Amino acid sequence: MSEPEDISDDPLHDGDLPVLREKPMGFFDHLEDLRWTLIKCVVTFLVFAVLIGVFMREFNDILMWPLHAVQSDKGTLSLELGTTSIMESFTVIMQMCFMGGFVLSAPFLLLFVGQFVSPALTERELKVVLPLCIAAIVLFLCGAAFSFFLLVPSTLRVSVELNEYFGFVMRWTPGSYYGLLMWLVLGVGAAFEFPLLIILLIYMGIMSTALLCKYRRHAIVAIFIIAAVVTPTPDPITQTMFAVPLYVLFELSILVGRRVEKKRAA
Repeated sequence: MSEPEDISDDPLHDGDLPVLREKPMGFFDHLEDLRWTLIKCVVTFLVFAVLIGVFMREFNDILMWPLHAVQSDKGTLSLELGTTSIMESFTVIMQMCFMGGFVLSAPFLLLFVGQFVSPALTERELKVVLPLCIAAIVLFLCGAAFSFFLLVPSTLRVSVELNEYFGFVMRWTPGSYYGLLMWLVLGVGAAFEFPLLIILLIYMGIMSTALLCKYRRHAIVAIFIIAAVVTPTPDPITQTMFAVPLYVLFELSILVGRRVEKKRAA
């Protein structure tokens, strides 16, 4: 009987080397995986879009909360949205189904894409990518909630006060209201993702925390420029409300970046 083979010198069993996480796949196998990933993403998006269409009235009541909050603050104010074109109501429905379906299905879409690319990543890369994906979802939801509950009512309140100051009759349309809501919620949610970009650049060695501290004043100016672009009203109150959390996130990204640099140096 032959002696058992000694595998101690086998490089595949060296603990210092990355272990294969999946059997090698051919080109057409990867295409098949990609096809099923796209199918799952489309089906998930359609499910949420259809659910929004079925419960359109309840979903619309949620989206109308900022407007109702401003109305309750001003008891004598009457704000009724009115359409000015035949197809405007259909456009609003498509906006709600498309954007609402995208936002609600985004965590699942990210999960499906992560499942597709994870076999190509090493264990070390997974330890970096997984927290980044979770942080991306959390930051986007925090930004969207901040915009929906604070920034949108503040913008509407400033607009109402300006119209009252000039004596203008307010004839707001559903298209303008939902366009503002979509722009602010999605824009602020996306803007809250910028700390992840900074941390990723620090991790790759392209940027350093010393550089960020050196150009902190320039960063403040850039943050206020971003706030001016995202917020539709030119009033400094709304822009400052948006710029303050962005600056806090900037400082947090420096603190996290220092920990990343220490781990890289170690």
